[in-house]
Amino acid sequence: MTDTLFLTSEDVDGLATPAEYVDAVREGYRQRGEGAPAQPRSKLFRDEPKGMLTGYTAILPDSGVMGGYTYSAGFGAKDAWFVLPLFDADSGAPLALFDGASMNPFKTGAAGAVGVDALAREDADTLGIVGSGAQARGQLRATATVRDLADVRVYSPTAENREAFAADFDAELAADVRAVTSSADAVAGADIVITATRASEPVFDGDDLEPGTHVTAMGQYGTDSRELDTTTIERATYVPDLRERATFDAGAFIAAMEAGAVSEADVHAELGEVVAGVEPGRTNDEEITVFDSGGTGVETVAAAHMLYERAREEGLGTEIPFAPASEALTGD
Repeated sequence: MTDTLFLTSEDVDGLATPAEYVDAVREGYRQRGEGAPAQPRSKLFRDEPKGMLTGYTAILPDSGVMGGYTYSAGFGAKDAWFVLPLFDADSGAPLALFDGASMNPFKTGAAGAVGVDALAREDADTLGIVGSGAQARGQLRATATVRDLADVRVYSPTAENREAFAADFDAELAADVRAVTSSADAVAGADIVITATRASEPVFDGDDLEPGTHVTAMGQYGTDSRELDTTTIERATYVPDLRERATFDAGAFIAAMEAGAVSEADVHAELGEVVAGVEPGRTNDEEITVFDSGGTGVETVAAAHMLYERAREEGLGTEIPFAPASEALTGD
């Protein structure tokens, strides 16, 4: 029998800053770049009631932890539920079980920020963001920790949402944050472009990207999800979170392959390879770069490990007993 720490969303909410999430996730991707195992998400679908069960895993040997997400979306509840087990990578014992909902935008935002830090120009200070939901908020908060942003433009189809987003962040950040009335206005002249949507069609024209722009797309984790057009993929140095994802569920890259614009050989590197220095990132100030962030166990396990250690220090969570299989199966 072992005691495992159960952490609710309330336990971990506010337990770490965006910058601390970024540091943890960067370290996770460094380990991935040096060979740490990770797999893309697997998905199971049901038509009636309509829903998806999905999950992904990773082992971070240097940190001594492993685990991942399993979550459901839709079904009768028409909502999403995130369950995150964290295991000791040396003993295999369960360390913690998280309600992963509140940490989700922070760890996903941190992955996007690691991509920005690895691939955007160092002097990038103008950002265009398409989307205004929780994930867009997570992306902006994290990105603001790796670049000194001066000008942020946000677009989403609902005027009320983009205006509220801009007002909140104009008060929160040192940058000038304002809402604009089209994605083209958000993208024009931007050094960094972030897309955080559920789009099935491209959300901006790749011809509008200036030379030297970096793009982070985080809503393309399905063959029917496509935030970026073929022009963007064709013009860019393309870096996914996991190489295997590019031809598995990275909707924009798959569409560009089907159009004959790119091939699998046009995957420049995984993010971890760039972070670890195994492969180069940006090579000049005119290069357009894309980080395709579909979600992996790397950022999930890295963030969970940080939160677990912080919760232990602060005495948060509830201990629950877990029986090893040898005891449960034999009764010994």
